[in-house]
Amino acid sequence: MSKSKDRPVGPTVDPLPPGSKPDLRPLHGRWVLLEPVSAARHGQALYESFVHDDVHGHVWTYMGYGPWENFETFAEWLKAREASRDPWFYAFVRRDTGRPCGMGAFMRCDAANGVIEIGHIWMSPSLQKTREATEAIFLMIRHCFDDLGVRRLEWKCDALNAPSRRAAERFGFTFEGIFRQHLIVKGRNRDTAWYAMLDKDWHRVRAGFESWLSPGNFDENGRQKAKLQVT
Repeated sequence: MSKSKDRPVGPTVDPLPPGSKPDLRPLHGRWVLLEPVSAARHGQALYESFVHDDVHGHVWTYMGYGPWENFETFAEWLKAREASRDPWFYAFVRRDTGRPCGMGAFMRCDAANGVIEIGHIWMSPSLQKTREATEAIFLMIRHCFDDLGVRRLEWKCDALNAPSRRAAERFGFTFEGIFRQHLIVKGRNRDTAWYAMLDKDWHRVRAGFESWLSPGNFDENGRQKAKLQVT
């Protein structure tokens, strides 16, 4: 019997991922602070951040939850998020007002392989398209690569969610394909768009974020002078 030819294999991973998981430490930025979500501390302000300015519930169109009939039902939902460990939920708190106005989570942690996802991201109308919103995502990405030592960071969304897909590309994630009939969300089919960022991408992505987030890139009204460039 003839000897089989060598079969190709991937390169050796050295060093191996540290195997770190999120520990709910606060994440500090210039304009925004990410705190582990607390129903008692953040609940009322989070509810007020969308209940009056998003009367049609557009914030929740592609989420697996919301909108809520009243504050009490939202508070109960938030208590469960506070207790959750994978996902680990954070509140996005604006430093200029001290009020939370959005949330995000680290999720699907595979520490042994150095893989994690950021998701459950929602932002109130007042936070959307602001430097605080971009900084919140930067803080999450930075925590994954600099603190947790991940090799692969994932971003997934409904394939029909055009704003989320544009955001993924703006933040430096690479589109990897569509998982068809991936989920059933609120009784509807969801095809899921998959994006990822690798540790080898992080140096250039970080430089782009830090340049965009520098105070000199904004006028006195907080409007950007140059667009975010991470490629």
